[in-house]
Amino acid sequence: MLVANHLFKKYSSLTVVNDVSLSVCKGEVVSIIGPSGAGKSTLLHLLGALDKPDQGTVTVNEIDVFRLPSKKQAAFRNKHMGFVFQFHHLLPEFSAQENVAVPLWIGGAGRKEALKRAADMLDTVGLGSRLDNKPSELSGGEQQRVAIARALVNNPSIVMADEPTGNLDSNNAQSIHELFLSLRSQLNQTFIMITHNEALASMTDRTLIMRDGQIVEERKNRIFE
Repeated sequence: MLVANHLFKKYSSLTVVNDVSLSVCKGEVVSIIGPSGAGKSTLLHLLGALDKPDQGTVTVNEIDVFRLPSKKQAAFRNKHMGFVFQFHHLLPEFSAQENVAVPLWIGGAGRKEALKRAADMLDTVGLGSRLDNKPSELSGGEQQRVAIARALVNNPSIVMADEPTGNLDSNNAQSIHELFLSLRSQLNQTFIMITHNEALASMTDRTLIMRDGQIVEERKNRIFE
């Protein structure tokens, strides 16, 4: 479903991503681990078309993302890719429901339809009773669930998660990772996730280990169904 071939990315004289190729199947949950500075976040930004590689291609559902004109690339990214970051980036003046509806509004959905779909997705992630709460009225774990619902509301082909539990305590972190696996089961959702927590990475189907800008090892953690 996603195929990356021979990705390179340099900043000045430093090669941050060095000839990385990988593929991800529909419904697969893949984790990427490695030391700080290994190139994990840069790779995720390339896979999600948030940054452009110096060389290489990224294909999602047989569409070569970087061959699209900039406006079409942005529209493709909004429709087909969801993003969850360590910091949830919720709009403080919006309710949970309104925060989740934002990608739908960007895509041109009407207010009523967007809010209905946002409510349904918040219910899916266990926050159906917190639609009207603003971020300041939610716990850290709940805020991250809102961010996950926002990433999923467009029914994207793939969700990219960069340290999505980095600011959470161990119980909330475990809960979020279990939520990802549950969403894979419910929605056949595909995830690529960066984490520093090897125990949590072991819950995913595959773990890719990065070092010095390259994938140096791959571990199969679970029987892929």
